[in-house]
Amino acid sequence: MTIAIDYEAGRKLSIPYETIIRDVVEAALDYEKCPYEAEVNVVLTDDEQIHRVNLEYRNVDRPTDVLSFPMLEYDEPSCFDHVEEAYADCFNPETGELMLGDIMISVDKVEEQAEKYGHSAARELAFLTAHSMLHLCGYDHMEDEDRLEMEKRQEEILKNRGYTR
Repeated sequence: MTIAIDYEAGRKLSIPYETIIRDVVEAALDYEKCPYEAEVNVVLTDDEQIHRVNLEYRNVDRPTDVLSFPMLEYDEPSCFDHVEEAYADCFNPETGELMLGDIMISVDKVEEQAEKYGHSAARELAFLTAHSMLHLCGYDHMEDEDRLEMEKRQEEILKNRGYTR
């Protein structure tokens, strides 16, 4: 499994962010029963940069906590049955790994939201990573039923790895 982490923010998180991200990415893929070795790219940035990207890709003129850029489309979430046939170009030719997509997380929001919700920055980073991994696996939260399903899965992934409030 390849988990590439780029730290582009000027402000450094005072937590073992690489360990947390790797742990949660692996936990999410195990939980969702991804049958492939996977590749995920994570960028840790600041509010200014994520604001620009949010505006460019989603036409939302404000910073956000996390953005997900999945490489695959799913008939149903975490159904990887069609991947080899439909997305042959989504496998890295050098490693053979399934390229799931990219995640962008604002370190400013990690600290701000940890304080707001009364938990640690480690838990907030783990939450945002789990949330985004579910997006990379085809989940969404546009409808209440889908949102509740995503929330349940996020909490189970976090609980399984000890990231509690």
